[in-house]
Amino acid sequence: MKCVIIDDEPLAVELLEDFVRKVDALELISTFNNAIDAVSFINQNNVDLIFLDIQMPHFSGIDFLNTIEKKPLIIFTTAFSDYAVEGFNLGAVDYLVKPIPFHRFLKSVVRAQQILNPTANVQAISENTTAPELEQDFMFVRAEYENVKMNFSDILFIEGLKDYVKIYTTDNKFTLTLISLIKLENLLSSKGFSRIHRSYIINIKHVKSIQKNKVLISDKRIPISESYKNAFFERINL
Repeated sequence: MKCVIIDDEPLAVELLEDFVRKVDALELISTFNNAIDAVSFINQNNVDLIFLDIQMPHFSGIDFLNTIEKKPLIIFTTAFSDYAVEGFNLGAVDYLVKPIPFHRFLKSVVRAQQILNPTANVQAISENTTAPELEQDFMFVRAEYENVKMNFSDILFIEGLKDYVKIYTTDNKFTLTLISLIKLENLLSSKGFSRIHRSYIINIKHVKSIQKNKVLISDKRIPISESYKNAFFERINL
């Protein structure tokens, strides 16, 4: 499926680009940081699927859909759940609330493929990743002058500090490493981790309790921000 990403948030575009690269059935042909620039491209090119943000300045995703002549399949990607009903009324394939875990992204792609080609073999839609990588339960991070092996099961949570992150582990220590939080989110979302705040990724298995807008891990109360709450609660079936 030839797809296009339209989103005004660079980090959101980066995440979706990474997801698309992992799926053999998808071919990314263009990205846009505003819907206005995308109108003529969509009308003049063959596009099967659009990952479309709703809340964009000056020209929303809804405005965009009402403007284009061709109507590809649409998967809405937004930080707000308020537009879900309207999105489905407009015939959207799916409605993904940011931050988007990879398993939900893949589920939407499968749904789109089945609509586009009902006889397609769903098994053809797969991650472009080798089996050993899928089974890997650890990662290496750069800390000072060495690469440190970290088992996913030993990680309690991760705190973002501008260009660095602190990775807290079950031995009551932390490792400081130079990496972006979004890259760790991409890596860990399929490993039982969830981003619950612009500054925090947590290991769901280590959550002791959820108290209003906080989770308790070890003796640390970590905030859940409004923009991540819906996706997190959906992930843990709350």
